[in-house]
Amino acid sequence: MITELLNIILVPGVISVEGAFTGDIFQMIIHAGPVVKFIMFILFLFSVVSWAIIFMKWRLLRKAREETAYFLDLFWDTAEMSKVYNESEDLPYSPVANLFRSGYSEIVRMNKIQSQPKGSAGNSSMQPLLDVVERSLKRATIDQGNRLEKALSFLATTGNTAPFIGLFGTVWGIMESFRGIGLKGAANLAVVAPGISEALIATAAGLAAAIPAVVAFNYFNSKVGFLKSEMDNFSSDFLSLVARQFMKKMMSSKEEETGAGFRRQGSGSQESEGRRRTSES
Repeated sequence: MITELLNIILVPGVISVEGAFTGDIFQMIIHAGPVVKFIMFILFLFSVVSWAIIFMKWRLLRKAREETAYFLDLFWDTAEMSKVYNESEDLPYSPVANLFRSGYSEIVRMNKIQSQPKGSAGNSSMQPLLDVVERSLKRATIDQGNRLEKALSFLATTGNTAPFIGLFGTVWGIMESFRGIGLKGAANLAVVAPGISEALIATAAGLAAAIPAVVAFNYFNSKVGFLKSEMDNFSSDFLSLVARQFMKKMMSSKEEETGAGFRRQGSGSQESEGRRRTSES
């Protein structure tokens, strides 16, 4: 009894499947229904765009890490900020270098706006300068973060939606298979297997598009987080450096004022002594 059932169900099914599809995935896609083909086309577009983003972001983040490491060494080894600024213009991919250019440009702009005589700048002019530089750094940090995270949302969308799109194709293929069973009135593998195999191809395509996208998104997200932490650390260090430089400049100005005051007092005492001697004579 069991042997007869196997001969009736399995043998015709195997022959039919081998004859219709010959074990070739592309043949199964060609013989799929219009809905499954449309699902496969959508998944193909998702996969192509995802791989394009993966290669683009890998190249961008690799250059960003290399240029950032070079810039940090340059920044801490060079005393003149103007020299650092000129060399940083050759580092377009480094977010930290872009951060420095934004902050340094604000410092130069504030110095031009204030343009006070030497020694007239007081302690009250320090805080406005720091506030302007801090706002510039925050704005540049947001811009660079958006640039680094650009197109990563598409990878997340692909990883979240591609399996469900493929599952929709699977469900549709199974529905078509059961519809064929109802029309032919025969429940054997020759009727069921083609539709189910086409449906499972859609699920496999969805997973093939989703898995690389999810892996790449997690990898790139960690690299972007590292660069963001580098930007935050540099912003704090740069503000501290600006404050120290300003304090040194202010202290040197006060010392020069004190020396000038002593010289004026000395010359004034000499003049009064000369007038006193002139009146006595």
